[in-house]
Amino acid sequence: MSKGNYYETLGVGEKATQEEIKKAYRKLAVEHHPDKGGSEEKFKEIAEAYGVLGDENKRSQYDNQKNNPLFNMGGPSMEEVMNMFNRNRQRQRPVSEKLIDVNITVLDSFKSERKNIVFNRNHKCETCSGKGGERQTCNKCGGSGVITKRVGTAMFMQIMQTDCDACSGKGFTFLNKCHSCNGNGVNPVMEELAIKIPHGVDTGQMIMIQGRGDFDEITYGNLIIRFNVQPSDNFEKHDQNLVYNKFFDYENLQSESFEVPHPDGLLSVKLPKEFDTSKPLRVPQKGFKVPAQGDLFIKLNVKFTRK
Repeated sequence: MSKGNYYETLGVGEKATQEEIKKAYRKLAVEHHPDKGGSEEKFKEIAEAYGVLGDENKRSQYDNQKNNPLFNMGGPSMEEVMNMFNRNRQRQRPVSEKLIDVNITVLDSFKSERKNIVFNRNHKCETCSGKGGERQTCNKCGGSGVITKRVGTAMFMQIMQTDCDACSGKGFTFLNKCHSCNGNGVNPVMEELAIKIPHGVDTGQMIMIQGRGDFDEITYGNLIIRFNVQPSDNFEKHDQNLVYNKFFDYENLQSESFEVPHPDGLLSVKLPKEFDTSKPLRVPQKGFKVPAQGDLFIKLNVKFTRK
């Protein structure tokens, strides 16, 4: 098929009547006929253009495709495009992800030690090899899992895809379900995993462990661990800074210094002359090391029982 515009090839407008198209074709055919010294290639283009525009049905289809931004003459048909989309959809199936929340303490975050976590994980059913049973391709969607619908007129057509209602978007139905997993293809197992907590990790931050998630029809997905950092042992975390809440009784207030059980080792801190609970004491470079070197802030609190 010619790559040009058929109307331009015949020298007529898109609103031209069939009589005008026929008249233009006859004139050009005589002018460019090879027997009269014309170009054979040009003559073929003219004949091709008239073969489409001279037929009402072919012309209507040509106009619809020409005015539809999704398609150009010479390109794939609508069915071909949708088939390619469905094939790509199946090939580019994303890896599944399992998200679990793990509570850790401020000191866990600082020390960056290993921690054992226990979680429920779906393992592949060995009885049916994760298939869920004996399958057959869905007759309604042909195995794609989606149904394509065309909405609108031929000129302003919209393509919509929805999950196939016959197979719930799976692309298959069961002839017989596996008795071991009841068609799920997986069995839940409690699993224990040792992870190393990143230094300075904060609430909401996550790490990914490849291949330790749930089994999802073909392979095991990834495990996403989302941390929730909680205060502990009077320590708090504020960005890269470590905060310690120190409580003084009446006798402690008379001391020259006090100790802080810092995770890197015991710190001795001198009490200021002016004891002001509204202003925390700052010990430089004793906070978290990432994303930047933080400080240790000590909140001064007074707590004792009056006699």
